[in-house]
Amino acid sequence: MANDERHVPVLLQNAIQFLNVRAGGTYVDATLGFAGHSSAIARLLGPKGRLIAFDRDPEALRLAGERLEALKQELGDAMPQVEVHGVEFSQAVELIPPASLDGLLADFGASSMHFDDAQRGFSFQADGPLDMRMNPRQGPTAAQVVNQAGEKELADLIYEFGEERRSRRIARAIVRARPLTTTAQLARVVAAAAPAMKPERGRHSIHPATRTFQALRIYVNAELEEISALLKAAPGLLKPGGRLVVISFHSLEDRLAKDALREGAQQGIYEVLTRKPVTADEEEMDRNPRSRSAKLRAAERK
Repeated sequence: MANDERHVPVLLQNAIQFLNVRAGGTYVDATLGFAGHSSAIARLLGPKGRLIAFDRDPEALRLAGERLEALKQELGDAMPQVEVHGVEFSQAVELIPPASLDGLLADFGASSMHFDDAQRGFSFQADGPLDMRMNPRQGPTAAQVVNQAGEKELADLIYEFGEERRSRRIARAIVRARPLTTTAQLARVVAAAAPAMKPERGRHSIHPATRTFQALRIYVNAELEEISALLKAAPGLLKPGGRLVVISFHSLEDRLAKDALREGAQQGIYEVLTRKPVTADEEEMDRNPRSRSAKLRAAERK
């Protein structure tokens, strides 16, 4: 399957609309991924425009580079200047001049690329090594965390980052079952310790290991710290009239975005453009199940 077909950018049209992309402007895609959002932005920028993108995942950078090169061949002289940084998006504040951006887009969370490749260890749908690092060249793996952390530390991180109420029971089972080296092993231990509960009315049932895997991924990649750093830096990077658009996939991410926009509005920094988060319509959810949990929030710099 082609990369373009495998990865459909979530809430693409909404994101482009709220970014209000203008020809000749300077825009940041803080989460390049497969360059789905970046490609759409680039098409609107024109030759005088500038696109700056970030991704810490070497494989994402390779695939995005191929896609952007193909776009360059297609657009020719109409292609904007593109600058890609293979680092965490929290470093944007060090690499981008103050008040220089017309728009900043961030699509938080792991991409379908991470979940589809069993060797990356993000998903229990197929067995693979317990890794979960977005940048496989740095930081501890999920296996190291699972096998080396104390029981209380494990319980706390599963509760905090997975919002898993049965975290103590799960942590106890993990410690008893150690060493754990694969996603399937961990999923089995969690499911045995905390079987699936009957879903709340109107909600889809989820695998009992889902929250634990989410917690480990967030912890391993310091995702919430990354998001907080970007949201803190955004007002200083945007020009007056510049737009901030963020897409989140779970309540922890969305809470950070919601609070940052609300506080910015209270301080006279932002005008919030989304009174309620924008969500995918039925057609998009049918086409791309991952969009089911996506929430988009946007604000304009005053």
